[in-house]
Amino acid sequence: MEIIIPLILSGCGLVMISSLSLRNSMAGGNPYSAPLKQFQFIGLGLTVMALCMGGLNSERLRKHSGKLFAAAFFLLVLTIIPGIGVKVWGARRWLKVFGYNFQPFEFLIFALPVFMADRLTDSESSIRRGNFHSFVRPTLMIAAMCAVVLLLQPTLGGAIIVTAICFTMHIERRGWKYPIMGAILGLAAIAVLILIAPYRMSRFTAFWDPWSDPTGKGFQIIQGLVAFANGSLTGVGIGKGLQIERYLPEADTDYIFPSIGEEFGLMGTMFLLILYALWTWRAYYIYKNAKTAFSKSLALGLTASVIFPMFMNVAGVTKLLPLSGIPMPFISSGGSSMIFMWAKVGVLMSIKLESNRRRNKNE
Repeated sequence: MEIIIPLILSGCGLVMISSLSLRNSMAGGNPYSAPLKQFQFIGLGLTVMALCMGGLNSERLRKHSGKLFAAAFFLLVLTIIPGIGVKVWGARRWLKVFGYNFQPFEFLIFALPVFMADRLTDSESSIRRGNFHSFVRPTLMIAAMCAVVLLLQPTLGGAIIVTAICFTMHIERRGWKYPIMGAILGLAAIAVLILIAPYRMSRFTAFWDPWSDPTGKGFQIIQGLVAFANGSLTGVGIGKGLQIERYLPEADTDYIFPSIGEEFGLMGTMFLLILYALWTWRAYYIYKNAKTAFSKSLALGLTASVIFPMFMNVAGVTKLLPLSGIPMPFISSGGSSMIFMWAKVGVLMSIKLESNRRRNKNE
């Protein structure tokens, strides 16, 4: 199920991207280019998963955790350097690699759980467990480092996800006390960032009352809600949504969930959420049965790095939270997210296989 569920999710995304690509045929373009590219990304993701399952056991990952995180953080920093980072819609979140846009944030939230698991379970950490210094270093320090760079891109949603992953892993190892305090301070910091940045304030205003600017900042939010409303219970049918006419911007990436809601209705969206819930349950099973502290912490962090982006995406398009620009895991169009999501599945499966081998050996 740990592999089958992401396969079903990826297949659903591929079907939706194929449906949306009909717009290209109407404009004289190739209607198969987008689904074929997504199919290639899925195939590459499955290859990476297989490599992770076969070659990345917990000891090898732990040995290279520092190098992995350093590489991810270095690439993240490159995105904010003018002339190197690719600027799209006013944000520098991408690097151009072999003609493709690569998003280092996706690499970061793969490497971050590995590095955090190593730091939180080393011998020195067990000695100072529970004191304030154990929260500052490594949890707060690593979260702050990554968040600062992400805010400079800027991507507030990414900064929130990174902080949430770090805090979740800290809570599992060292308790609730200081992360709660940090979360309160973090919310205060987010409020300040929204107030002092005009573009963030305009996004928050659009979130709070999108109908105040229905053809401007509120357009995407309103069209997303309209898509859900059009879909009703069972949807309007595949290929029959208004997204074909570009009523919904970014319908194959950030807003693919409302696109699915329109064409497949509430039943379609609930089906996807149930799949995510089932996958989370299976990932929790891997976490509970992991045989070492590092493996446990890593399994939790990798699971969080899939579920938090899903929650941010769904909450943004359903107007529970401001829009974050975070793709839907395994479903949204794009290579960076797809490849590293499958890499996480591969590492989780490696942890599961390792746990099974140890259990069989003990028996």
